[in-house]
Amino acid sequence: MIGIVLASHGDFAKGIQMSAEMIFGQQEKLMAVCLQPSEGPEDIRKKIEDAIASFQEEQILILCDLFGGTPFNQANGLIHGHEESWAIVTGMNLPMVIEALASRLSMETAHEVASHIITTAKEGVRPIPSSLEPEKKQEPVVVKKTSGPIPEGTVLGDGHIHFVLARIDSRLLHGQVATGWTKMTHPNRIIVASDAVAHDALRKQMIKEAAPPGVPANVVPLYKLVEVSKDPRFGLTQALVLFETPQDALTVISQGVDIKTLNIGSMAHKEGKYAVNQAISLDREDVDTFEKLKALGVQFDVRKVPSDPPGDMDALLAQARKEFV
Repeated sequence: MIGIVLASHGDFAKGIQMSAEMIFGQQEKLMAVCLQPSEGPEDIRKKIEDAIASFQEEQILILCDLFGGTPFNQANGLIHGHEESWAIVTGMNLPMVIEALASRLSMETAHEVASHIITTAKEGVRPIPSSLEPEKKQEPVVVKKTSGPIPEGTVLGDGHIHFVLARIDSRLLHGQVATGWTKMTHPNRIIVASDAVAHDALRKQMIKEAAPPGVPANVVPLYKLVEVSKDPRFGLTQALVLFETPQDALTVISQGVDIKTLNIGSMAHKEGKYAVNQAISLDREDVDTFEKLKALGVQFDVRKVPSDPPGDMDALLAQARKEFV
């Protein structure tokens, strides 16, 4: 595995490591080194050296906060003789770090990861409102005429939508989903299936804006997901589907939507619900709903982020039942 060092002035590197692991899960061979106000160049150099030595890896990626700053200068001094297997990228931000963590799962060299993460780091800088975005000089584009909507009855791919992940999460689309889970499952579309959100213009807009670059997000009522699942025009769709409640998931699955496994990520605590772990709170209706889903053959994958060990849903349901006796 590629070892990654985060190097910064002050505690910025520690903070960004904490944020990245909150979203992407605890990581091996990831270390933050910080230059404190009372320290000099030799101190941060020694910290970088010690971090690299602890990894016991040939492939090393160093992410620095500032080009020309002391952490970068010292890292740049260390890279001599290792140019073939080490890389440095400056301008470190959270999207860059998360992309690096995801990319090292499939890429073998620090150079590959370094080249890849630069685009993600730049795309992570996005203003709201979008009108604040500086205008880009564009070359003239030749617009080709399209044939319009795909006719009904057209079969694309195998004619069946593919659900790469179906997740219950009361927060719906947020950092852990937009980064960790999309990097793991590679959807080409995110679908939030909720009658409540579909009729809330503000929440719909917020979800669309939270979608990661290159993966559009749609909010649809439950009946629409049922229709889409039976429409052969969606045969090339790799969908990550988000439900706000297990009741919504049961509604569509009982109507034929082919979801065999539900990832149980987060169910917020409310009055009347019992916390069975740090992320999941259940009431009696929730327990009954999960029992009905089990009866339909649905499996449960209890994890907030991909790196979490799977939890035991049966044990959580049993724990909740004791509270309702």
